[in-house]
Amino acid sequence: MKILDLGPDDARLRDDLLPVLRELRPHLTVELFQEVYEKGYAQGLRFSAAYDDEGVCVGAAGWRVVDNTSLIRMLYVDDLVTAGHARSTGVGRELLAYLEERAKEAGCLHLNLDSGTHRTDAHRFYLRERLDIVAFHFDKAVEAG
Repeated sequence: MKILDLGPDDARLRDDLLPVLRELRPHLTVELFQEVYEKGYAQGLRFSAAYDDEGVCVGAAGWRVVDNTSLIRMLYVDDLVTAGHARSTGVGRELLAYLEERAKEAGCLHLNLDSGTHRTDAHRFYLRERLDIVAFHFDKAVEAG
């Protein structure tokens, strides 16, 4: 398996990574994804793609390094998804290990992510990979003004 960071102008974002990412984020269109990445890139958002031995994208991770008062410096994982046909083949484990190395390189003290309450299979995976449940995440939709 090969994991690559893809810059905002890389065509593989649209052609390879987005179809995998849409398994987790089906609302993303090509246009919306490009808009989010263009804005997010300036805020530290990065995407990494995992490719199998045949060169097929089988995993995607969106992540950023964040400094805050609670965890000081962390690598926050916005998105972590393995293509449905490649689940339980080690892709998620490889992506997490890659992100942990990126966190160490960036001087992070934590690797952090949120996971929807309905995603019990993902929770089992995260617990198996030695991530701890340490907080509740609260959300309130805000109407555009």
